[in-house]
Amino acid sequence: MRAQFVLSEIGVGLRRNLTMTFAVIVSVALSLALFGGSLLMREQASTMKGYWYDKVNVSIYLCNKTDAESFPSCAKGAATEDQKKEIRADLEKMGVVQKVEFETADEAYKHYKEQFDKKSPIAGFVTPDQMQESFRVKLKDPTKFEVISTAFSQRPGVQMVQDQKDVLSNLFNLVNGMNYAALGVMALMLVVALMLIVNTVRVSAFSRRRETGIMRLVGASSFYIQIPFIMEAAFAGLLGAGLACVLLVSGHYFLVNNWLVDQIDLIQFIGWDAVLAKLPLVLAIGLLMPALAAFAALRKYLKV
Repeated sequence: MRAQFVLSEIGVGLRRNLTMTFAVIVSVALSLALFGGSLLMREQASTMKGYWYDKVNVSIYLCNKTDAESFPSCAKGAATEDQKKEIRADLEKMGVVQKVEFETADEAYKHYKEQFDKKSPIAGFVTPDQMQESFRVKLKDPTKFEVISTAFSQRPGVQMVQDQKDVLSNLFNLVNGMNYAALGVMALMLVVALMLIVNTVRVSAFSRRRETGIMRLVGASSFYIQIPFIMEAAFAGLLGAGLACVLLVSGHYFLVNNWLVDQIDLIQFIGWDAVLAKLPLVLAIGLLMPALAAFAALRKYLKV
């Protein structure tokens, strides 16, 4: 009988404040969707870092005959065969080095033409003798770039030492910036949702002040009186969390699986396991957050 009464009170409360309940559902859904999206974006950034940092190389560019005027380190002319052999031998002795590959000027020119021939207006003016020979060094630990840089940047015949990981820093900074922006908007939406929940509870408590007063007079406990209000908020929050889960699943299916995967081949996107793992957390927050907000609000507004 008590359970039936509580359920009936929940239905009455939701019907009386239908517009505000709908606003709570939407605001909770948007804030939790942004929360889940920011978690997925952070995991995507970690996946990208692990994927790309495992593939990046350290490039040791050698001097060619056209570098003497542009690079002081190349003042003595192009790298000699003895210098190349010495650099390769020293690289292969280093414990941080996993693999060493040598790229000739002709190979560098071929790769350049493949990448920029249709994009760069000066591609047609570049000749193979202007390209640098280089050693592509695969490190066991990508963070050990300074070891290679210190050892070879001032060596005779070396134009410069470049860490390809630095090229990716701007991309990861952009992803992290988008993640922080999503968290900021999520926090704002969360504040709006909490204010709506508190206001909805206040209106609901005021509209039923006569019923709650009678219940208090006949000996009902404070917790028994508060249960319908708390469950109303929790139910609305759970609906919002469910909608947020639908948005996350739909976003991954339509945006990632059916568009970005086809448009961007160079990124390894997170899978369904990462998305599904976040849904229980979203549902739990959607259930508990409104319930706790309602409980805190009732201590102030449910006084008869």
